[in-house]
Amino acid sequence: MSRHLAATFFLPGIDHFMPVYMLSDELVFPPVHLAMKEGLLAAGGDLRPERLLLAYKNGIFPWFTEDDPILWWSPDPRLVLFLDALNISRSLAKTLRRGKFQVTMDTDFQGVITACADIRGKNRDGTWITQEMIAAYIRLHELGYAHSVETRYDRRLVGGLYGVSLGRCFFGESMFSTMSDASKVALVHLRNHLRSKDFHFIDCQMPTSHLLRLGACKISRGRFQTLLKLAFKYPTITGNWSHG
Repeated sequence: MSRHLAATFFLPGIDHFMPVYMLSDELVFPPVHLAMKEGLLAAGGDLRPERLLLAYKNGIFPWFTEDDPILWWSPDPRLVLFLDALNISRSLAKTLRRGKFQVTMDTDFQGVITACADIRGKNRDGTWITQEMIAAYIRLHELGYAHSVETRYDRRLVGGLYGVSLGRCFFGESMFSTMSDASKVALVHLRNHLRSKDFHFIDCQMPTSHLLRLGACKISRGRFQTLLKLAFKYPTITGNWSHG
């Protein structure tokens, strides 16, 4: 821990100054139990693939806005979706039966992550999916670690999601929809694919009412770290998932 310099600064939405570990060029993170109560663990570093993969393997993810330094988080509690717990409503089941949407995987990663950024930029005071983040995750996709699910209607991209796959865990990053149920259909498709590959769960990171309604649940950071260790006993399925 002596290699990490601590800096103190103010973060929007948090009503006090916080001491945060500042990362250097060295590929190392502080232990997750040192995260602040809000989940913030460290700041600085970079978004090169090696650091991102190390972060995910340790239950850490980046989340920051354009005006922030790179911020790294490990929240407690953590939101996860166990694959058999996905809640499919009657209306969603009807949409699935109708085959209203065409669903693919890894055919337009850039389109999905860009749409996620655009939707959040319009609905809020900016987005955490910055151009720097987009470039970093496109690189992870090119390396076979980041994946997307695309939902199309009349050949138009109307929904989807993306995330990172390591071991038998899928780390969900973001989803978007411009038509009712489009992102939910993508999630069902992802769940079915992951279940066929014996994945254990989807990491949903921070609790939201939307994901809780879909069946995600809050677990402690300690339990999450235990689940990660079990998931990482298996090799990572890399490459383009559009090939099955």
